[in-house]
Amino acid sequence: MSVQVIKADGSVEGFKVYKLKKSLRRAGATNGQIKEIIDHLESELHDRIKTQDIYSHAFKLLRDSDQPVAARYSLRRALFNLGPTGFPFEDFIARLLQKEGYQTKTRQILPGRCARHELDIIAYNSNHSFVVEAKFHSQPGVKSDLQVTLYSYARLLDLKEVKVCKEDFCGVSELWIITNTKFTSTAESYAKCVGLNLLSWDYPKNNNLHDRIQRANLYPITVLQSLNNAQKIALIKRNAIICSDLINKPQLLRHLHLSTKKFEAVLFEARQLCH
Repeated sequence: MSVQVIKADGSVEGFKVYKLKKSLRRAGATNGQIKEIIDHLESELHDRIKTQDIYSHAFKLLRDSDQPVAARYSLRRALFNLGPTGFPFEDFIARLLQKEGYQTKTRQILPGRCARHELDIIAYNSNHSFVVEAKFHSQPGVKSDLQVTLYSYARLLDLKEVKVCKEDFCGVSELWIITNTKFTSTAESYAKCVGLNLLSWDYPKNNNLHDRIQRANLYPITVLQSLNNAQKIALIKRNAIICSDLINKPQLLRHLHLSTKKFEAVLFEARQLCH
């Protein structure tokens, strides 16, 4: 009998073991670790099991055996913890774009033809520029829908004559909507029709947000297993967004009043993820 699983958005689909293997492999799990997790799950699977429960089982086994792999496997959940406001997520995306060669500005107000607009991110390099609407959600089942693409396109039209840097190519001719969850199929269709660029955890199929984070080797501090949630929030308030921030400025950890052993454990985990 095939096992049905309940996804984060409430929809139901058949359990596909290849999807689990793929996510584990992308996190860096070995063939042996993957086999151990699959064997363990066979005794835990039941009809209408939640995908969150499957993740929890796999994550616990990884955490007990290989902390860096567990951290990478937790990446999607870690992005949900870049809250409760959307500002840390905006800052993380800006850092990702910087790693890709762009200069960025966050939370900028630009005058459009008919209204003033607060842009989450402005990005440009020597021959390309665009603006970003960042849509942060703290729950995996929430999707960015048609309404988001509609008002984003209206914003793009109103900003057509505005420049974000001094060069000729710096006009606002390109708008990206970037979310840590997913888009509805209607939003994807509309964006494709009017020329908006969408980036989500798994969209487009190639070079999506997950792919770009892994390629940049850029991880938010919320993946770190050696810190609790309160400590992560305290660091984010001090603008420590990615793991390399702690490596470059270890003094940021002094504000947490960690023991020497804990201090070294956090830095060791951060270095393992970054290198």
